[in-house]
Amino acid sequence: MARRIVITSGKGGVGKTTICAFLGMKLADLGFRVVIVDMDIGLNNLDVVLGLDSKVCFDIVDVIAGNCRLKQALVQHPKYPSLYILPSTHSYDEAYITKEQANVVVDSLAQSFDYILIDSPAGVEEGFRRAVYLAREAIVVATPHISSIRDADKVLSILSRYDLLSKYLVVNRIRGDLVATSETLDLDEIVRFLRVKLLGAIPEEDEIAKQAEIGYMNSHSYTRAISLLAENVHNGTRKIYDCSQKYRGFWGILRRNIKRRI
Repeated sequence: MARRIVITSGKGGVGKTTICAFLGMKLADLGFRVVIVDMDIGLNNLDVVLGLDSKVCFDIVDVIAGNCRLKQALVQHPKYPSLYILPSTHSYDEAYITKEQANVVVDSLAQSFDYILIDSPAGVEEGFRRAVYLAREAIVVATPHISSIRDADKVLSILSRYDLLSKYLVVNRIRGDLVATSETLDLDEIVRFLRVKLLGAIPEEDEIAKQAEIGYMNSHSYTRAISLLAENVHNGTRKIYDCSQKYRGFWGILRRNIKRRI
């Protein structure tokens, strides 16, 4: 039976969908059968992030409405054969889709996959509640900024009302150069404030969103961070990537100075 993990955030713009896409690719690369369900109905872009938008014929609304079979709506990733997405739609009123209807679809997927990653809409409205209802575990994505941390705290509080097996935190877009000079919140401070298990730390990398479309990561640091995240998800380990390591010491000072001038 598949593990059902919702990936959510308190606010938009924290890179939640990109994390979802790369985590799905890495888990598939490890040999697992993975499907990513886009539950951001009306504002969906998972298919665009993965470069699969031209391959979409049907979506989850078509499945629920009986316009197609579930298998027809699934889109296979060309570079990761064991990775599929179940697209959402941008032209349908989400109010007409109930959590019970969506759950029937996800229950069917659970028979054929090892992992079901559920890309939730940001915020805490009905779309968020519907996405969480489908899951057994939750990953909250936040950035090391006060506003994002406060929103993540609110989301974690709401998640505590659901019957979830576990809740985790991924801190995204970490500026290692700023962490090295104590100019931004570090991971220990964030974890102490949110009182949640840290599952991953992902560095800030320019143009990283475009790399999902071509199916690979050409940044060593980003690749390593996502790989550790995938290992932690599957094995229950706590191997956290050190985003500030390359900015310490003599060469690290040079890197910090160069980064600030770019």
